[in-house]
Amino acid sequence: MTQAEGTFEIRRGPLVPPTARSFLTIVISTLVLILLCAVFAPSSLAYGALSGSLPFAAILAIAGLGQMLVVQQGGFDLSVPGGVSLAVVIASHVPAGQDEALAGALVMAFACALAAGLANGFLVGFLRLNAIVATIGMNALLYGGVFAVSGGVPRITTDLLARMTSGQLFGVGYAVYYALAILIVVALVMKKTVAGRRFEAIGANPRAARAIGLPTRTYEMAAYTIAQLLYCVAGILIAGITTQPTAFQGDSLLLPSVAVVVLGGTSLLGGRGFPVSTVIAAFFLTLLAQFALSVGLPFSAQTIIQALALGFGIAIYSLRFTKLRQLFQSNQGRET
Repeated sequence: MTQAEGTFEIRRGPLVPPTARSFLTIVISTLVLILLCAVFAPSSLAYGALSGSLPFAAILAIAGLGQMLVVQQGGFDLSVPGGVSLAVVIASHVPAGQDEALAGALVMAFACALAAGLANGFLVGFLRLNAIVATIGMNALLYGGVFAVSGGVPRITTDLLARMTSGQLFGVGYAVYYALAILIVVALVMKKTVAGRRFEAIGANPRAARAIGLPTRTYEMAAYTIAQLLYCVAGILIAGITTQPTAFQGDSLLLPSVAVVVLGGTSLLGGRGFPVSTVIAAFFLTLLAQFALSVGLPFSAQTIIQALALGFGIAIYSLRFTKLRQLFQSNQGRET
């Protein structure tokens, strides 16, 4: 409130808070898509279609949450395909079909993910390498590991991993529950802890964070490390759900992982992240692909659809609602 010539002027905040805006945007978009599916492609909403697609939406949500953490620090992680694919081949090839060897394979997968994440974080956070360059190089190294483990040949996973990942509870795949558990942890840590609030503050303004003594490089390294661990979880789920996963399963997650982050409302410049909106965006993007297939579009068109969704997300969140409100109010003033 300011005083000028005996009058008071109230300075209003944004028309819609960023948190509510991102949530409402993706929820409304999802509801509109469900309505379109019900009218033009009812088969995409059938139980069989949803039960088959929801686990892959959950996998995309997990990978998207990892990408969100990196984007919050103003970076991009292009090592998603390699991280996911390495976890897939380790979980499916190292046990060689033996259930008793699965635990060691999973430990190996997480150890590789931890090493890759720390390396990415060190290159970007401490050596100040460009995030795109550093993660592309790491992706190449990870794919080297993929070929070293698998030789490029797919293999059937163990029965134990299949039971742990592809089963259902109350008609919903286990992968959905894993994704919800990860979402709860990420959301609580991000929004309810001091470390989470500092993480968002560092992403929003690294210079100011450094000025007050926050360990910005450590938080940046943590973002890349946790992201790789989440990619590893996504890869393990793929290895269990897919009957015979290939060595390149992670390739299809790179563009969607960025798209769900943008559709969820997280700024590509860093700062505040929206875990719940990101998970809803993963369901939206998966349902959009299902809708496209149901109406007869070829599978090859999915990349175009994902790119259009990414462009839509960037466009909708680039709108300056305060300026739109001022323009609307000025037009009202002219009319009166």
